[in-house]
Formats: sequence, structure tokens, C-alpha cells
Amino acid sequence: MHHMTGFARLALAGLMATTSIIALPQLAAAQDGQPGGTLRILGTADIDHFDPTSAALVTSNNFLRAVTRQLISYAASTDEAARITPEGDLATEVPQPSNDGLTYTFKLRQGAQWNAPSGARQITSADFERGIKRMCNPLLGSAALTYYQDLIVGLADFCSGFSKVEPTVEAMKAYIEGNDITGIETPDDETIVINLTQKAGDFIYMLSLPTSAPAPVEVLDYLPDGPDYRSNFIASGPYTPGDYTPDSSLQLVRNPAWTAESDPLRKAYVDDIQITFGLQPDAVLQQLQSGDGDMTYDITIPPAILQLLTATGDEKLMTVSSGATAFLFINTVSENNNGALRDLKVRQALNYAIDKAAIVQQSGGPTVGQPVNGIFGPGVLGYHDFNLYPSPDAKGDPAKAKELLAEAGYPDGITLKMPFRNQNNEPAIAQTIQASMAAAGITLELTPVAPADYYSKFMTNPVNTKEGTWDIAPVGWTPDWAGGSARSVFQPQFSFNGTHQTYNYTDYNNPKANELAQQAINATTPEEVGKLWSEVDELVMADAPVVPYLANKVVLYRSAAVQNFQPYALGVQGDWTNVWIQR
Repeated sequence: MHHMTGFARLALAGLMATTSIIALPQLAAAQDGQPGGTLRILGTADIDHFDPTSAALVTSNNFLRAVTRQLISYAASTDEAARITPEGDLATEVPQPSNDGLTYTFKLRQGAQWNAPSGARQITSADFERGIKRMCNPLLGSAALTYYQDLIVGLADFCSGFSKVEPTVEAMKAYIEGNDITGIETPDDETIVINLTQKAGDFIYMLSLPTSAPAPVEVLDYLPDGPDYRSNFIASGPYTPGDYTPDSSLQLVRNPAWTAESDPLRKAYVDDIQITFGLQPDAVLQQLQSGDGDMTYDITIPPAILQLLTATGDEKLMTVSSGATAFLFINTVSENNNGALRDLKVRQALNYAIDKAAIVQQSGGPTVGQPVNGIFGPGVLGYHDFNLYPSPDAKGDPAKAKELLAEAGYPDGITLKMPFRNQNNEPAIAQTIQASMAAAGITLELTPVAPADYYSKFMTNPVNTKEGTWDIAPVGWTPDWAGGSARSVFQPQFSFNGTHQTYNYTDYNNPKANELAQQAINATTPEEVGKLWSEVDELVMADAPVVPYLANKVVLYRSAAVQNFQPYALGVQGDWTNVWIQR
């Protein structure tokens, strides 16, 4: 998600809840910290979805960490190895597969409960299967469905049937409750047996994604992520949504059904979490430094401020690797310029033209980013140093770009439409890209798009792609899970099985790359996995469907009041459920 999840990578209609402090027995695990107080989160854009099934942004994972639970998750930690080691969350432990690697059996942790309307209720194996079923609902499915659909026995058939169902509450509920996924067995309320179609070394990691979270039966009475779903949110994590004003603020209050004894990963020190949206980065940083805010939501620290904080050795600054990359997606679908972007030479020209060094500088310099030339970023098994479109010092080669454009029949250059997300330093990066392209005879017409709409409404609308509303577009991607995550970069963006995927905007596909990717997924040693994914990377870049330009680390900053700032891998941010406040 962007994870997106990506950089790429939820609205609530006035849920009323108390903010009273939960009795101390609930906070037994918090004895090392300081319970109580309000954690104040400051950001720009609203949460994309409350419903974990459809949430797709990395930033949303922090919200979902607080209000939902998965079979598998991660401990928040400043230790990079510990941070990406899967641990049991709702599951009592991480199981070893049986049946030659095809069967996983999970036992559910007792005491893990839904905050159901009728009172606290144990989460069951049927709830897990229901959550998986909801991923392919015909109204608002999961952007991550492709990972699971052909991997869990019977899920593809279940989804095929679901696709023919009317997207109404009644019809979708009837289908979910009346049909089973053959590969998911629930012999009793606390046992889940999952059968796979093939070995998959990364399956355990997939179960850490919020999209695979269990679902209580009550949510079938609402449209997925609709107003009723949001206003009747049923939490399983330590917090639950309270007052909400779209694009303005969201409060998370304690979930009375949650107990510390049932949750090994979340301490839930603070009484409530207050998230404020609609702020500019400069204002957010000022509030953190003055103590009027505590942590950021989706803010990229402006380069000038970052340099100042770095120069003064501010200990509240932290850099976290996430495997995130940024690139230009190229629209090969539209008829703009007589379909010019379908010509490989034109796409290669774009790769030669871009000045990656200038973008790194614009982003804050080499301490927070580096040029990238493939689809994988540092930290992803399969990343390696190669460049099919080299230029001196990564500054671009305008002459080579012009030469390729001329060979393609565009000796006088070409004009392209480029939208950009009007957030943080992305307008400045768009202008930097525009300047480097201009030097190669490529004119970019820039269009700002509201941050909350850029992915959810603009880029993921296939009509915009087909009609040529954009020609090239800056997008970002953070691997969807931590650990061996190359599949979560390649599969949703660079493979096509006949069904349009949300973030493969142009239905790009390379059968040879798909074949090697499959071998990598089935491979058992890190060496073999890395070798195969590196070959996939080079095959994709030979087609030039994108222009990679930046692999960046995420720079985090918090106020002096925040204690125990331990990053959560999927949210690439300090874990809201494990910090405490000391004012």
C-alpha cells in the first residue's frame, strides 16, 4: 500500500464513546510505562478507509494497528531485525507449515474480543474466514486480493462467484454466509486450517496485513466502508473510533472489550488518540517543537527543516528504512500523441531524461534518499545495483533522450500531462521533474491533485487512464509487508492475470517476469529468492513501464513528550499503541 501501501499505500459518523480511564487491571502490561493522557497526531490528508479490507495506504496501517488485530503481526522496535520478525497476534504462535509446506494451522488467542453491540465477544475462526471472504466483495474489494486469490485453495472460485452478485447489502451478506472457501477449515471456534495451492515462503507475512483481519458478522449488515459501517465500527484492537469530522479530526478512545492480557504486541498506554488533518508540514513541525502536538501522520519533513534538525543533532529525529520507492508510471493505454507512450523508445527516452540527483537533493539529500533504477528499493530481497538507462552522476542524459525521441518520430519533442499530489515537497519534486524533461525536449503540463483524492479517486480510476487525463504520473510504493516482500512490490503493480488490479494502472504484464516471479515465490533459500527477483527487476525495466527515481528512507520526528518511540513496520511510524506521554 502502498503501499500504497504505497506512499502510496476512513470516515466515521459520530461514534459516541466514553474517554474514561480503564481500570488498572486492564493495563497490567503497561507497568513499565506511564498510562494515561492524550496522544496528539498531526497530518495533512484523512485516512483512506476505516474498513481494513479496503485500506491501502501505509499511513492507514497506523490507524488499523490501533483498532484491529490480525493473526500475525510485528512487535514495534527500533531493532530492524526484531521489527520485521512475524509474531503471533490473534494467533497464539507463528506455526510451521505441514503437508509439504501447503497447510498452516493456527490456534486463536482466548480473551481477544470484538467490541460488539451486544457486548464483548470472543473472536472466532469463522470471523477469520469471513474477513477473507469480504476481500473480494463486488462493491469495494481489497487492493491486496491478488496475493491471496490464487494461493488459498478455493478462494479464486469463491471470488468468481462473488463477482456475479449484486453489490447490495442483502445479496453480499447472503453470498458470504451461504458459501465457503474450501481451503479454509474451521473445525472449532479457536482453530483455523488454511490450505495453499503451492508453497509460499511469504504467506505468513501476508497474514499480517490489515486486509486479512477477521470480520464480525454484524458488518455484513452494512456496505463495506460505508457510512453505516463507519458509524457502527466494531473494534478488536485497544482503541475504537470516537468523534470524527471528515478531513478535520478523528478521535480514538479506549475499546472496553480489549484486555492487555490477550494482546502481546500492544500496551495501549494512552487513554485516547486525537488525530488532526488538514495541516501543512511547517505548521506541524512547529507544533511538535512547541509541544502542542506529539507525532506526525503523513508528513514529509521539509528539506530545510530537516537540515536544521540534523545539524543540531536533534535526538527526536529518527530515520527508518521501508523499501519505499518513487517512480513515474507511464500511461500506455491512452491515445494521447497517437499512442506515443506505447513506443518503447519513447519510454526509454523518459528514463534517460530524468535528473534523479536533483530529485534526491530536493528530497533532503543523500541522508534520506538515493537514486533508484529498478522496481525494488534497498531492503527488499531482490534489490541490486543495476541501471539499464545510465547517465553521468544520475543527472540525466538529455542528448540520449532526444535521440530516442527522434528515432520514434518525435524530433521536435513531445508534450505530456503529469498530475502530482499537492502535498509536502511533491509540488517541488514535480517541478524538478518538469525541468529535467524540458532539457530533453519533453514538455510537461503539471496538474495539482488534492492529496486525499490522488490515489483514491484520480489514479485508481481506469477512466482517467483510458481517456488520457494523465500521461505520466509520480507514484510511490512501500512494500505491503516487512521481510521478504518483493512479491508485494511486483504482483500488484507489474502483473496482470486478466482482471484489472487497482495499482497496475495500465495492466502491464510480462509473462517471462511472471514465470520467474513464481519461481522466486516457491524458492526456499534467500540466495535463490534474491537472484530470481533481481532477474525479474531487470526484465521489467527492459520494458520501461515506469521511470524509477528515488529510494527514500522515512524520516520521523516527535515531540519531547513522546516516550518509548518504537516504529511499527507496516505503518513506518512510531507505534501509537506503545508510546506513552510525559508532559
